[in-house]
Amino acid sequence: DVDLYTVKVEDLTWTNTFSLRVTRNDYVQALVTFFTVEFSKCHKRTGFSTGPDCQYTHWKQTVFYLQDALTCKKNEEITGTFSIAPNARNERDLDFKISVKFHGDVCDVEEENTYTM
Repeated sequence: DVDLYTVKVEDLTWTNTFSLRVTRNDYVQALVTFFTVEFSKCHKRTGFSTGPDCQYTHWKQTVFYLQDALTCKKNEEITGTFSIAPNARNERDLDFKISVKFHGDVCDVEEENTYTM
């Protein structure tokens, strides 16, 4: 959550862990992210989501491709960390660092990727 009334620049740098349970035997080549916005201090609450199951907007989901494809079986777990920080050279850019750990029956992958947008 980001409160636009109180947010400070240093609040925009953060790291969080994630855990994803695989729901079918398949390959994973990328992670996809989306966001939800709610403007709650307005006269009438309003907002939108860029989620794949929500009404279309001009905003899109973001695809973070992995270096190595994961060969996953149902119920295996993908874990890692997701970090975001303002870019040091361009204040309009963000740096994303995503580490992925997967130890499955078919493959083992540990990688860390950096993306600038």
